[in-house]
Amino acid sequence: MMKRLLLASLFAAGSTMAFAQDGDDTVEEMASEEETQMVQETLSKIGCEASSVEKESDNLFEVDDATCEIGQYDIKLDGEYRITVMSIDE
Repeated sequence: MMKRLLLASLFAAGSTMAFAQDGDDTVEEMASEEETQMVQETLSKIGCEASSVEKESDNLFEVDDATCEIGQYDIKLDGEYRITVMSIDE
């Protein structure tokens, strides 16, 4: 009985660790051509360009290393293509 409990505990702990590692990957998929164009339009209003746009969820886009007139930034936009986070990429 004790061996079964120990094995079950080890299995559960291993599953949790594997799940946590998978959760660290933030890139779900790349944005479609239309979505990328909408993100680019928003970014151009503030003097920025994106080489690629990641779609983290239906309501969240991420641009890593956007090239802006004032420097390089990581930018997140919501599902309505509004900038929600902009942080300097050092």
